[in-house]
Amino acid sequence: MKVKYLLVALLALTFFGCDENTGSLGLGIFPDGDQNINGRSAKFSVTTESTLSEAVYAKTSIGYVGKFSDPMFGFYECSFLAQLYCPEGITFPSVYDKDTNPKGIMAGDSIHTAELVLYYSKYFGDSLNACRMSVYELNQELNAEKFDYYTNIDAESYKGDFLARKAYTAVDLSLSDSIRNDDDFIPFVRLTSDKIKELGEKIYTTSKQQGSFDFESFKKILKGIYVKSDYGDGTILYVDQINLNVAFRAHYTDSLGNVIQKKNGQDSLYYTTRTFATTREVIQANQITNDKELLQSKVDEVEHTYLKTPAGIFTRANLPLNRIAEELKNDTISGVKLTFTSYNQPIVDAFSMKAPTTILLLREKDKDTFFKDNKLSDNITSYITTQEYKSGLNQYIFPNLARLVKTCLTEKEEAKKAAGGTWTAEQETKWEADNQWNQVLLIPVTIQYDNSSNNSKNIISVRHDLQPSYVKLKGGKAGETDEKYQLDLEVTYVNFSGKQ
Repeated sequence: MKVKYLLVALLALTFFGCDENTGSLGLGIFPDGDQNINGRSAKFSVTTESTLSEAVYAKTSIGYVGKFSDPMFGFYECSFLAQLYCPEGITFPSVYDKDTNPKGIMAGDSIHTAELVLYYSKYFGDSLNACRMSVYELNQELNAEKFDYYTNIDAESYKGDFLARKAYTAVDLSLSDSIRNDDDFIPFVRLTSDKIKELGEKIYTTSKQQGSFDFESFKKILKGIYVKSDYGDGTILYVDQINLNVAFRAHYTDSLGNVIQKKNGQDSLYYTTRTFATTREVIQANQITNDKELLQSKVDEVEHTYLKTPAGIFTRANLPLNRIAEELKNDTISGVKLTFTSYNQPIVDAFSMKAPTTILLLREKDKDTFFKDNKLSDNITSYITTQEYKSGLNQYIFPNLARLVKTCLTEKEEAKKAAGGTWTAEQETKWEADNQWNQVLLIPVTIQYDNSSNNSKNIISVRHDLQPSYVKLKGGKAGETDEKYQLDLEVTYVNFSGKQ
């Protein structure tokens, strides 16, 4: 075995990254004897096209509400459904009466008020844009076993009785600077109405009658809420949590539990609440509506492709697997690199959308099961990358898709074996189309890491990016007939043929 060729092959492997992506691929087992081993590279053309994402799976703890219109992609509008959770065994204190119940602390046999508070830590768009939201009860219960978390849910079909309406701006200037700039301050929209107070009274009365309260009892009173924007264009709120606070008055007590009649010369009364909130135990689902006509016009542009969120446009890449299988059938693939380069993105104003940061490359046939099954990228059929800046270019680089190529080629070989001697060219073409065999999608995503104290970052969730972003990429459907719109798939392989 000639060492110089082995070094060439190893250098080729190093060039494409000594990372976990190569997995079980690489050089494999070398033939015995003094044979040439050639490390080589080749480029194969990749065509791309834009495709509507349609509805996406969006099981998330964040509720999006508002409307935003963009000159390039048109409007998109967000609303959401949410259940509120009731902790098991929640109770209200008994009513104080100096003669019959001196150990009680509740002042009066009724609540003081009730309110819905929507907390949001982030928003997109104009902070001072005038907006308004309406909140409705749900007219039917959300069934956790049957519920569909896709963004095309028909939220209006769940709309029940009107609860409240509130005008707001993302930054509430009615609050002082000292309050808004406090580290512990979380922006909110607070809604009150007679109807919300009635719900609070029903909750209190039922809890008192039953002795305690649970989630099933709570759902009979409030199945959930529907939050929608009914005025304003230019702001989207990212609602992290919703609280239904049922407030009542109570007496201060001393260390023995006796009610204090006076405290510092004043009546010993204070206000406290029982809170029912959105949590991970209950359903929260977003409806996202886009300007489909304008989105389709962008998809129809053939000299580039787009990525657009939320639930807008993906980019499809058609991998040249058949050519690779034919031309490198006697070789061992060690590296497969694919780069997507974006065009410079003009910043029109402060509310212009930025390019998505994190991209998932995924086999198209897996686009639904990947997110529904809460899968993580495995560097075999799914890969994560982040935007890189290189030589003044913005790029999304996938340094080694070798395991993806091997998986696809092996999958086809197994299908041929299963067909036995009946595998025809027509059957092969149909099988490739039915299985979307050579097609991968670029999908903008958000990722969540664990909270481990060590320096390693372990991904614990990958979800569709539901925040507004877009990027225009080089490529496009015109590449089917014009090579200047094609991308290069750079393949490094090891050749044992002895040819130079």
